[in-house]
Amino acid sequence: MRYFPILSLFALSTGIAPWAQAEHVELDEIEVQGEYQKDPTAATLAEKRAEFAHIPGGASVVDAETYKTGRSSTLQDALGLATGVFIQPRFGAEEARLSIRGSGLQRTFHGRGLLLMQDGAPVSLADGSFDFQTIEPLAADHIEVLRGANAWRYGAANLGGAINFVTPTGKTAPPTDLRAEGGSFGYQRLYGAFAQDFGAWDGFVSLSDSAQDGFRDHAKQNNQRYFANLGGRLNERLATRVYLTHVETDSELPGSLTKAQLRADPEQASQSSIAGDQRRDFNLNRIGNITTLQLDDGHSLELSSFYSEKSLWHPIFQMLDINSEDYGLRLAHKWENEQGWRWTGGVEASQGRNWQSNYANVRGQKGAKLDELHQTARNLNAFGELEVPLAERWALIGGLAWLHQQRDSDDRLVIGRNTSFDKTYVGQLGRIGLRHDLDEGVQLFANFSQSYEPPTFSELTGGQVIAFSPNSAQKANTLEAGLRWSRDSLDLDLAVYRSEIRDELLALSDANGQPLGTVNADRTLHQGVELGGALTLGQIVLRGQYLFNDFRFDNDHVYGDNRLAGIPRQFIKGEALWQQEGWYAGPTFEWAPTHYSVDQAQTLYADGYAIWGLKGGYRPSEGLGFFVEGRNLSDKAYVATTGVIADAKGRDSAQFLPGDGRSLFAGLEWRL
Repeated sequence: MRYFPILSLFALSTGIAPWAQAEHVELDEIEVQGEYQKDPTAATLAEKRAEFAHIPGGASVVDAETYKTGRSSTLQDALGLATGVFIQPRFGAEEARLSIRGSGLQRTFHGRGLLLMQDGAPVSLADGSFDFQTIEPLAADHIEVLRGANAWRYGAANLGGAINFVTPTGKTAPPTDLRAEGGSFGYQRLYGAFAQDFGAWDGFVSLSDSAQDGFRDHAKQNNQRYFANLGGRLNERLATRVYLTHVETDSELPGSLTKAQLRADPEQASQSSIAGDQRRDFNLNRIGNITTLQLDDGHSLELSSFYSEKSLWHPIFQMLDINSEDYGLRLAHKWENEQGWRWTGGVEASQGRNWQSNYANVRGQKGAKLDELHQTARNLNAFGELEVPLAERWALIGGLAWLHQQRDSDDRLVIGRNTSFDKTYVGQLGRIGLRHDLDEGVQLFANFSQSYEPPTFSELTGGQVIAFSPNSAQKANTLEAGLRWSRDSLDLDLAVYRSEIRDELLALSDANGQPLGTVNADRTLHQGVELGGALTLGQIVLRGQYLFNDFRFDNDHVYGDNRLAGIPRQFIKGEALWQQEGWYAGPTFEWAPTHYSVDQAQTLYADGYAIWGLKGGYRPSEGLGFFVEGRNLSDKAYVATTGVIADAKGRDSAQFLPGDGRSLFAGLEWRL
């Protein structure tokens, strides 16, 4: 509700008239009321936080304003302080190890184990993999993070859950937002966004252009990303919003180093990366739509759809030339009443097709053709979740899901073994949770859930076994309990979980030490603690997260109870900022207290590390702002993340990816 004195409006538009000054005419102040009307296609940050407060498990919303106080380049910049999210870039760029509750531990590239979304529609491909370069962190209003089965409302049934990047609209964004960033390693980024509220309709457009030479050799990056959305009400009940995306990204890959190479010179690239001019370049076009229909008595329907096409040029150990298209839709029915009953249910269908040609890599160009694969992924899922109020401040939440997923690969150029297959995966899952609101802003929760995750195409075709057989789906039962606290000066998000997993997709060896590629482990265990939040002490705001990761084999016939490789057992990241009237300054820090294994046999380790930085600036709601940020100011040579192998046999191996050295970044932003 906004108040506009009539006299003030008249004075602003015409100046104070002489007769008004002479006669001392006084006009009564009249209240003009404008009732806020919720946009059913794009929930605001406050609306989404209120919605997530009903979820009996790990779910949080990241306000983009919290990370735009510094360099906003990679997904780590955006998600590094999000509770439960472990993300470490490979070489200071977009590609990273992104994991929630140990999902996708094998990957530092072309992610898996999570559903990645833009505005409620999948960015993930139909086979479950996704590209980090698709996302522009500056073009987000907020980010939804739903850990584990708490992402069922989006049809996600994997171990890790879902991350949804929500763009601003013409009603929530400033009319003009211009930003420039620059700094060490040749980093530069230009960003412009424009928004317009047309009344019943609104529009938003953003454009970004970024480049960097990189801390390491052969690590240049060039990215151009364009986003737009247009939405509004067709009538009182029907609303729609269309989203457009275009991405052009070129990335040199510096590769992994041995521990000895990293200690000698962390800036060097691997010789194989330079010799093969290893890169990951692609263009992406995507269109999405959300249409909602408000029915009577608290009922509504939401239809979400998307179509994307991608062209990938990817010289690595071979030269991969891949064209793909993915499309799908989700129809959801939502209902709630005044007594506290809530229901979300729906069906979704998606399909993706890849045309992949593999060639010998001759200095980054095509050599002899080695393989040609035509791959199709089809998914048909149904899900439902009902919240039942049990008593005052108590609620029971139950859910069911059914998944039918198909992976079909046709090997059109058989050289050696034939890797063709047609595999169908069917899963039936359940979920039950309990929520208790102790007091305003204090909540306890607990839940039991199941997950089901078929392998991606690279995990179906990447094994080294002689007789090819597609991998099974990864399955898990998860117990979770936790606390939310949002009172006074403290916001706290705490969850403790334990996942008992069957057939986890891991890179393993046989009993004789021979590598098997990616196969199904028999039994593994993921358990840990996720703690995050913010504490305000006067003008000081402490913000951060702590992860305890206890991931291990469960009486495996080769690895016993060894810890799973690839992630520190403990991880802490945070900042402490003095804030006043738009000004801010303070330290940042990141700490992995102990070493962790690179191989499942636990014979090769990455060292723990601690790095720190400083940032400060001025960020007003309108006008000119700036920031200055220093990172890794002690210039420590450290391992940001690693590859994962089965057994290094105690020998040094090229599995280590150095973090960036000492760096300084600065930026200017003007918002109208």
